[in-house]
Amino acid sequence: MSTPVLQTGHVGLNVTDLVRSTAFYRALFGFEVLAEQTEGDQKHALLGLDGKLMVALWEQSDGRFATDLPGLHHLSFQMPDIDAVRRAEKTLGELGVELFYDGIVPHGDGASSGGVFFTDPDGVRLEIYATTGAESAKAPVQGAPTCGFF
Repeated sequence: MSTPVLQTGHVGLNVTDLVRSTAFYRALFGFEVLAEQTEGDQKHALLGLDGKLMVALWEQSDGRFATDLPGLHHLSFQMPDIDAVRRAEKTLGELGVELFYDGIVPHGDGASSGGVFFTDPDGVRLEIYATTGAESAKAPVQGAPTCGFF
């Protein structure tokens, strides 16, 4: 019996303001709204690219993302190249999002992969990265991966 090849499907996130979060993820990633319900008790938006579901947003929470509780540590999005990461970094600046580190940084000392690290409007930690192109920057964290958000 062979082991099946697994691939992550979509990610579902609880949000406090569906309209705000939908606008944020659409502006940053160019997601299209595949389906949504903005009224009533079951507010949600299904966002994706080329008809493929990527992120489901559910307006089912209040407060901010709790980084001190078990659960999601961060959500990572791989881009095709470092230029796409630079474009995302520019969009984040236009959205007024503060980066966790100073610009694009490698995943660790000597790594060529790297990206930008930040939070969404509800405090969910996010990473946008490319597998190569970040080797010219200095790693901001010594002895651990940058994506640890230390």
